[in-house]
Amino acid sequence: MADTARARRLAKRIAQIVASGLEHEVKDPRLAMVTITDARVTPDLRDATVYYTVFGDDADYASTAAALNSATGVLRSRVGDQTGVRFTPTLTFVADTVPDQARRMEELLAKAKEADDEVARLASGAVPAGDADPYRTSPVDDDTDDDEDATDGADDEDVSDADVRRGPQGG
Repeated sequence: MADTARARRLAKRIAQIVASGLEHEVKDPRLAMVTITDARVTPDLRDATVYYTVFGDDADYASTAAALNSATGVLRSRVGDQTGVRFTPTLTFVADTVPDQARRMEELLAKAKEADDEVARLASGAVPAGDADPYRTSPVDDDTDDDEDATDGADDEDVSDADVRRGPQGG
């Protein structure tokens, strides 16, 4: 079992070799707009997955997938020659969906920004439905000594510090 650092290094090297092979060795016109984005190798170094993107529509993706499958043998031979590993990993090509997902996220963020701008536009001219200050405030009396309702504390129960510490349960 190989370590993950070696698998990462081999994956990076495979991506470089495949990209170079597509550019210089494989002369298929269907592979003109292909970009190798990433490669992953299993920990046992037996299988490699190569991710690619294509500039174009769904028909271009389909033709590129067919061209990559037909060029797999040539590219695997090239990988085996240039890596020097005991067992040349099998190559599997997978269309990379990250650029499409990123484009979709950008569209969703743009829609959310438009909705936020619309809410901000509507809120800028809005007025409260009720009073401007909906909270009740009572006038503050500075001279509470003169009130008839004020008590001097004589009617309150005598509460000791021990009662306060025990709390209402009598603890």
